[in-house]
Amino acid sequence: MRRLDRYMLREFLRTYLIIFFSFAAVFIVIDVVDNLPRILRAGATFDQALLYFVLRLPYLIVLTSPVTVLLSGLFMMNALAKHNESVAIRAAGISIKRAMLPLFGLGLIISLAVAVMGEFLLPYAESERNILYNVKIKGEQPDDQMLKARIHYRGQNNDFYYFGFFDGYKNTLRVIDLTKIDFDRGEITERVTASSATWKGDQWELAECDIRRFSNGRQTFAQYFPLTTMPLLDVQPQDFIRITKKTLALNFMELWEYIGRLQKLGEDASREIVDLHMKISFPLTNLIVIFFFIPIATSNMRSKGRGWVFMLGLVVCFAYLIVVQISQSLGYNGIIPPVWAAWAPNLVFTLLGIGFLYKAEI
Repeated sequence: MRRLDRYMLREFLRTYLIIFFSFAAVFIVIDVVDNLPRILRAGATFDQALLYFVLRLPYLIVLTSPVTVLLSGLFMMNALAKHNESVAIRAAGISIKRAMLPLFGLGLIISLAVAVMGEFLLPYAESERNILYNVKIKGEQPDDQMLKARIHYRGQNNDFYYFGFFDGYKNTLRVIDLTKIDFDRGEITERVTASSATWKGDQWELAECDIRRFSNGRQTFAQYFPLTTMPLLDVQPQDFIRITKKTLALNFMELWEYIGRLQKLGEDASREIVDLHMKISFPLTNLIVIFFFIPIATSNMRSKGRGWVFMLGLVVCFAYLIVVQISQSLGYNGIIPPVWAAWAPNLVFTLLGIGFLYKAEI
């Protein structure tokens, strides 16, 4: 590694750490001011209150990391231009774009680190924080994921189910209604009802099961079974165990499985799909913002002019974060496809950032 590369990385990391700890201190103070009276009124002890705020740190790191990267780059590039170091770099026959190349590698590493934190540490911290506040401080009962009532479920072959109640502790169902529809002919082809079902090994055992089949609007078959293990239900117990955690407290695979369950139950999963893709797209923001601070180092403007470039880079970053929030809200409400809601801001601002880099002076 060149001495210049080491210098760039060292200066950036030093600035990054200063801004990072400054942000952490400011946000912890804000969080304490906003929430400390509330949790003390709920009966929290000193140790519980301290742990409550410490568990918030992973969320603050993930949320503020793009702004931290941008500010670090802006201050570093401003210093290079102010002390004519960028002029010395170009005088040595090295373009600013080449000199900044290690920062793109570092931005990728930061993006991966934030993604890993969002995948493992953040879900754990948020889950523990919710349990701490709701169960240990407020004394509420933990959310029961094993019981569910009035379930509507769509099978793989356009089979529509209704279950009155599911008991995940006993793996039993109550009040079962299955309707099979031929959409090409627009008619019901089969109707199955049962009073209850119990999961036996790898299949359901239905009690008081009534099966009726239809063709051309007429009943062609009817049979009653006091007890049967016929493979009539395209559903397993785990399909009903709906995760009650917030999506922030789920890792990628947990959220992926949760979306599958929601879709099988016929519920709208737009919000969850957006959050799933945001787990990948948002950490990449740490890499994208690097495009926007390089023009400061390549600017020959006086201090006042560089200040405008500095301000422009900051405005672009906050505009990016605002667009992310707007796009996320549109995806939540189904106004735009969830995948586009998560990835469109990255695509647009990456192209804009490449334009910034292309316009930079050599």
